[in-house]
Amino acid sequence: MKYVITGASGNISKPTALQLLKRGHTVSVIGRNKENLKDLIAAGAIPLIGSVEDKGFLAGAFAGADAVYTMVPPKWDAPDWIAYIREVGKHYADALRSTGVKYVVNLSSVGAHLSNGVGPVSGLHYVENELNELVDANVKHLRPAYFYTNFFSNIGMIKNMHIIGGNSGAGDTQSILVDPSDIAEVAVEELDSLHFKGHSIRYIASQELANSEVAKVLGTAIGQPDLSWVEFTDDQSYQGMVAAGLPGDIAKNYTEMGASARSGLMFEDYYKNRPATFGKTKLKDFAKTFAAVYQEGAN
Repeated sequence: MKYVITGASGNISKPTALQLLKRGHTVSVIGRNKENLKDLIAAGAIPLIGSVEDKGFLAGAFAGADAVYTMVPPKWDAPDWIAYIREVGKHYADALRSTGVKYVVNLSSVGAHLSNGVGPVSGLHYVENELNELVDANVKHLRPAYFYTNFFSNIGMIKNMHIIGGNSGAGDTQSILVDPSDIAEVAVEELDSLHFKGHSIRYIASQELANSEVAKVLGTAIGQPDLSWVEFTDDQSYQGMVAAGLPGDIAKNYTEMGASARSGLMFEDYYKNRPATFGKTKLKDFAKTFAAVYQEGAN
Protein backbone atom coordinates (compact mmCIF):
# COMPACT_ATOMS: atom_id res chain seq x y z
CA MET A 1 0.00 0.00 0.00
CA LYS A 2 1.06 3.57 -0.62
CA TYR A 3 0.74 6.03 2.25
CA VAL A 4 1.38 9.75 2.64
CA ILE A 5 2.07 11.05 6.14
CA THR A 6 1.82 14.78 6.88
CA GLY A 7 3.74 16.50 9.67
CA ALA A 8 6.20 13.64 9.42
CA SER A 9 8.83 14.86 11.89
CA GLY A 10 6.26 15.07 14.70
CA ASN A 11 6.04 12.75 17.70
CA ILE A 12 2.96 10.99 16.31
CA SER A 13 3.55 11.12 12.56
CA LYS A 14 7.16 9.91 12.75
CA PRO A 15 6.53 6.65 14.67
CA THR A 16 3.45 6.06 12.53
CA ALA A 17 5.53 6.32 9.36
CA LEU A 18 8.29 4.13 10.78
CA GLN A 19 5.85 1.37 11.74
CA LEU A 20 4.22 1.41 8.30
CA LEU A 21 7.66 1.12 6.70
CA LYS A 22 8.48 -1.85 8.94
CA ARG A 23 5.31 -3.52 7.71
CA GLY A 24 6.51 -3.26 4.12
CA HIS A 25 4.42 -0.36 2.88
CA THR A 26 5.55 2.47 0.63
CA VAL A 27 5.53 5.64 2.71
CA SER A 28 5.97 9.23 1.55
CA VAL A 29 6.53 11.78 4.29
CA ILE A 30 5.74 15.49 4.11
CA GLY A 31 7.89 18.01 5.92
CA ARG A 32 9.17 21.56 5.56
CA ASN A 33 12.79 20.61 6.19
CA LYS A 34 14.57 17.60 4.72
CA GLU A 35 17.04 17.52 7.60
CA ASN A 36 14.18 16.85 10.02
CA LEU A 37 13.20 13.81 7.95
CA LYS A 38 16.63 12.18 7.83
CA ASP A 39 15.71 9.27 10.15
CA LEU A 40 12.65 8.51 8.06
CA ILE A 41 14.59 8.75 4.82
CA ALA A 42 17.20 6.37 6.25
CA ALA A 43 14.38 3.95 7.06
CA GLY A 44 13.17 4.04 3.45
CA ALA A 45 10.60 6.83 3.40
CA ILE A 46 10.21 9.05 0.34
CA PRO A 47 10.64 12.73 1.32
CA LEU A 48 8.20 15.33 0.03
CA ILE A 49 9.44 18.77 0.98
CA GLY A 50 6.84 21.51 0.98
CA SER A 51 4.16 23.36 2.90
CA VAL A 52 0.67 22.18 3.78
CA GLU A 53 -0.40 25.73 2.99
CA ASP A 54 0.47 25.09 -0.68
CA LYS A 55 -2.56 23.51 -2.37
CA GLY A 56 -0.65 22.59 -5.52
CA PHE A 57 2.06 20.86 -3.52
CA LEU A 58 -0.49 18.82 -1.58
CA ALA A 59 -2.30 17.69 -4.73
CA GLY A 60 0.99 16.43 -6.15
CA ALA A 61 1.95 14.79 -2.87
CA PHE A 62 -1.36 12.93 -2.45
CA ALA A 63 -1.59 11.69 -6.05
CA GLY A 64 -1.55 7.90 -6.25
CA ALA A 65 -1.83 7.32 -2.49
CA ASP A 66 -4.03 4.56 -1.10
CA ALA A 67 -4.36 6.44 2.19
CA VAL A 68 -3.27 9.73 3.74
CA TYR A 69 -2.66 10.65 7.36
CA THR A 70 -3.54 14.30 7.93
CA MET A 71 -2.66 16.59 10.80
CA VAL A 72 -2.36 20.36 11.07
CA PRO A 73 1.22 21.30 11.99
CA PRO A 74 1.58 24.04 14.62
CA LYS A 75 2.26 27.55 13.38
CA TRP A 76 3.10 29.70 16.37
CA ASP A 77 3.31 32.93 14.40
CA ALA A 78 -0.12 32.61 12.78
CA PRO A 79 -1.97 35.91 13.38
CA ASP A 80 -5.26 34.02 13.61
CA TRP A 81 -4.64 30.47 14.79
CA ILE A 82 -8.12 29.08 14.13
CA ALA A 83 -8.22 30.63 10.65
CA TYR A 84 -4.88 28.97 9.85
CA ILE A 85 -6.13 25.57 11.05
CA ARG A 86 -9.31 25.90 8.99
CA GLU A 87 -7.33 26.92 5.91
CA VAL A 88 -5.06 23.87 6.13
CA GLY A 89 -8.12 21.65 6.56
CA LYS A 90 -9.63 23.07 3.39
CA HIS A 91 -6.38 22.55 1.51
CA TYR A 92 -6.34 18.92 2.62
CA ALA A 93 -9.93 18.37 1.54
CA ASP A 94 -9.37 20.00 -1.85
CA ALA A 95 -6.22 17.94 -2.51
CA LEU A 96 -7.88 14.69 -1.41
CA ARG A 97 -10.91 15.42 -3.57
CA SER A 98 -8.86 16.20 -6.66
CA THR A 99 -6.69 13.10 -6.29
CA GLY A 100 -9.46 10.67 -5.37
CA VAL A 101 -7.75 9.24 -2.28
CA LYS A 102 -10.12 6.69 -0.74
CA TYR A 103 -8.89 6.53 2.86
CA VAL A 104 -7.97 9.30 5.30
CA VAL A 105 -6.94 9.07 8.94
CA ASN A 106 -7.15 12.56 10.42
CA LEU A 107 -5.63 13.69 13.70
CA SER A 108 -8.23 15.77 15.50
CA SER A 109 -8.85 16.22 19.25
CA VAL A 110 -11.16 15.70 22.14
CA GLY A 111 -13.58 18.63 22.01
CA ALA A 112 -13.77 18.76 18.21
CA HIS A 113 -17.51 18.12 18.38
CA LEU A 114 -17.78 21.84 19.23
CA SER A 115 -17.57 24.66 16.70
CA ASN A 116 -16.51 27.27 19.26
CA GLY A 117 -15.45 27.74 22.86
CA VAL A 118 -12.60 25.21 22.86
CA GLY A 119 -9.71 27.31 21.57
CA PRO A 120 -7.67 25.79 18.73
CA VAL A 121 -9.80 22.65 18.84
CA SER A 122 -12.60 24.76 17.31
CA GLY A 123 -10.42 24.91 14.21
CA LEU A 124 -10.13 21.11 14.18
CA HIS A 125 -13.94 20.93 14.27
CA TYR A 126 -13.95 22.69 10.92
CA VAL A 127 -11.19 20.44 9.59
CA GLU A 128 -13.39 17.45 10.39
CA ASN A 129 -16.31 19.09 8.62
CA GLU A 130 -14.22 19.80 5.52
CA LEU A 131 -13.06 16.19 5.34
CA ASN A 132 -16.58 14.93 5.93
CA GLU A 133 -17.58 16.66 2.69
CA LEU A 134 -15.52 14.04 0.82
CA VAL A 135 -18.35 11.83 -0.34
CA ASP A 136 -16.12 9.27 -2.05
CA ALA A 137 -13.57 8.89 0.74
CA ASN A 138 -13.60 6.96 4.00
CA VAL A 139 -12.45 9.18 6.85
CA LYS A 140 -11.49 8.21 10.39
CA HIS A 141 -11.06 11.13 12.79
CA LEU A 142 -8.81 10.39 15.75
CA ARG A 143 -9.74 12.44 18.81
CA PRO A 144 -6.98 12.05 21.40
CA ALA A 145 -7.04 13.59 24.87
CA TYR A 146 -4.51 16.00 26.42
CA PHE A 147 -0.94 14.98 25.56
CA TYR A 148 1.41 14.04 28.39
CA THR A 149 4.11 15.95 26.53
CA ASN A 150 2.21 19.20 27.06
CA PHE A 151 3.37 19.05 30.68
CA PHE A 152 6.86 19.94 29.51
CA SER A 153 5.59 23.52 29.31
CA ASN A 154 5.14 23.46 33.10
CA ILE A 155 8.80 22.79 33.85
CA GLY A 156 9.65 26.47 34.20
CA MET A 157 6.74 26.96 36.58
CA ILE A 158 7.82 24.02 38.72
CA LYS A 159 11.41 25.24 38.91
CA ASN A 160 10.59 28.86 39.61
CA MET A 161 7.38 28.63 41.64
CA HIS A 162 7.50 25.02 42.95
CA ILE A 163 3.94 24.40 41.80
CA ILE A 164 2.19 22.99 38.76
CA GLY A 165 -1.19 24.10 37.51
CA GLY A 166 -3.39 25.83 35.01
CA ASN A 167 -6.90 27.12 34.42
CA SER A 168 -8.23 23.67 33.50
CA GLY A 169 -9.59 23.10 37.00
CA ALA A 170 -8.82 22.48 40.65
CA GLY A 171 -6.87 19.56 42.07
CA ASP A 172 -9.89 17.27 42.14
CA THR A 173 -10.81 18.02 38.52
CA GLN A 174 -10.32 14.98 36.33
CA SER A 175 -7.96 15.23 33.38
CA ILE A 176 -8.12 12.88 30.40
CA LEU A 177 -4.58 12.22 29.21
CA VAL A 178 -2.81 10.41 26.40
CA ASP A 179 0.72 9.54 25.36
CA PRO A 180 1.67 10.33 21.74
CA SER A 181 2.96 6.77 21.32
CA ASP A 182 -0.51 5.45 22.07
CA ILE A 183 -1.98 7.76 19.43
CA ALA A 184 0.59 6.55 16.90
CA GLU A 185 -0.32 2.95 17.70
CA VAL A 186 -3.97 3.64 16.89
CA ALA A 187 -3.04 5.54 13.72
CA VAL A 188 -0.96 2.58 12.52
CA GLU A 189 -3.78 0.17 13.32
CA GLU A 190 -6.30 2.20 11.32
CA LEU A 191 -3.97 2.84 8.39
CA ASP A 192 -2.61 -0.70 8.15
CA SER A 193 -6.04 -2.32 8.14
CA LEU A 194 -8.15 0.33 6.34
CA HIS A 195 -11.26 -1.35 7.69
CA PHE A 196 -13.18 1.84 8.38
CA LYS A 197 -15.99 2.97 6.13
CA GLY A 198 -17.79 6.27 5.79
CA HIS A 199 -16.98 9.04 8.24
CA SER A 200 -16.34 8.09 11.86
CA ILE A 201 -14.49 9.12 15.01
CA ARG A 202 -12.32 7.30 17.52
CA TYR A 203 -11.39 8.67 20.93
CA ILE A 204 -7.95 7.87 22.33
CA ALA A 205 -6.89 8.11 25.97
CA SER A 206 -4.17 6.52 28.06
CA GLN A 207 -5.37 7.43 31.55
CA GLU A 208 -7.89 9.49 33.50
CA LEU A 209 -6.44 11.21 36.58
CA ALA A 210 -7.32 14.04 38.93
CA ASN A 211 -5.04 17.04 38.54
CA SER A 212 -3.72 16.47 42.05
CA GLU A 213 -2.68 12.95 41.02
CA VAL A 214 -0.89 14.39 37.98
CA ALA A 215 1.07 16.68 40.30
CA LYS A 216 1.95 13.77 42.59
CA VAL A 217 3.15 11.48 39.81
CA LEU A 218 5.28 14.12 38.10
CA GLY A 219 6.47 15.57 41.39
CA THR A 220 7.57 12.18 42.69
CA ALA A 221 9.51 11.56 39.48
CA ILE A 222 11.54 14.77 39.94
CA GLY A 223 12.06 14.33 43.68
CA GLN A 224 9.26 16.68 44.75
CA PRO A 225 6.52 14.34 46.01
CA ASP A 226 4.70 17.23 47.68
CA LEU A 227 4.33 19.18 44.42
CA SER A 228 0.86 20.70 44.45
CA TRP A 229 -1.58 21.52 41.70
CA VAL A 230 -2.77 25.14 41.71
CA GLU A 231 -5.81 26.35 39.80
CA PHE A 232 -5.27 29.65 37.97
CA THR A 233 -7.91 32.08 36.84
CA ASP A 234 -8.32 32.54 33.11
CA ASP A 235 -6.64 35.93 33.32
CA GLN A 236 -3.71 34.55 35.31
CA SER A 237 -3.32 31.77 32.76
CA TYR A 238 -3.40 34.17 29.82
CA GLN A 239 -0.98 36.63 31.39
CA GLY A 240 1.41 33.85 32.36
CA MET A 241 1.54 32.49 28.82
CA VAL A 242 2.10 35.93 27.33
CA ALA A 243 4.86 36.59 29.86
CA ALA A 244 6.45 33.29 28.81
CA GLY A 245 6.58 34.53 25.23
CA LEU A 246 3.49 33.08 23.57
CA PRO A 247 1.74 35.36 21.05
CA GLY A 248 -1.51 36.86 22.31
CA ASP A 249 -3.78 34.90 19.94
CA ILE A 250 -2.15 31.60 20.88
CA ALA A 251 -2.41 32.41 24.61
CA LYS A 252 -6.06 33.42 24.17
CA ASN A 253 -6.91 30.15 22.48
CA TYR A 254 -5.08 28.03 25.05
CA THR A 255 -6.86 29.91 27.83
CA GLU A 256 -10.21 29.20 26.22
CA MET A 257 -9.32 25.54 25.86
CA GLY A 258 -8.41 25.32 29.55
CA ALA A 259 -11.67 26.98 30.54
CA SER A 260 -13.66 24.48 28.46
CA ALA A 261 -11.82 21.61 30.18
CA ARG A 262 -12.64 23.12 33.57
CA SER A 263 -16.33 23.39 32.73
CA GLY A 264 -16.44 19.86 31.34
CA LEU A 265 -17.72 21.11 28.00
CA MET A 266 -14.67 19.86 26.15
CA PHE A 267 -15.16 16.28 27.33
CA GLU A 268 -18.93 15.89 27.10
CA ASP A 269 -18.84 13.87 23.86
CA TYR A 270 -15.82 11.87 25.01
CA TYR A 271 -17.79 10.50 27.96
CA LYS A 272 -20.62 9.53 25.61
CA ASN A 273 -18.15 7.65 23.39
CA ARG A 274 -15.46 6.58 25.84
CA PRO A 275 -12.87 4.21 24.34
CA ALA A 276 -13.34 0.58 25.30
CA THR A 277 -9.66 0.28 26.16
CA PHE A 278 -7.00 2.77 27.23
CA GLY A 279 -3.51 3.10 25.79
CA LYS A 280 -0.74 1.16 27.49
CA THR A 281 1.49 4.12 28.41
CA LYS A 282 0.57 5.53 31.82
CA LEU A 283 1.61 8.85 33.31
CA LYS A 284 4.11 7.13 35.60
CA ASP A 285 5.84 5.78 32.47
CA PHE A 286 5.98 9.21 30.86
CA ALA A 287 7.16 10.69 34.17
CA LYS A 288 10.58 9.10 33.62
CA THR A 289 11.00 11.09 30.41
CA PHE A 290 9.61 14.17 32.12
CA ALA A 291 12.17 13.83 34.91
CA ALA A 292 15.01 13.46 32.41
CA VAL A 293 13.99 16.63 30.58
CA TYR A 294 13.53 18.42 33.90
CA GLN A 295 16.99 17.46 35.09
CA GLU A 296 18.59 18.24 31.73
CA GLY A 297 17.32 21.79 32.01
CA ALA A 298 18.89 22.05 35.45
CA ASN A 299 22.38 21.25 34.14
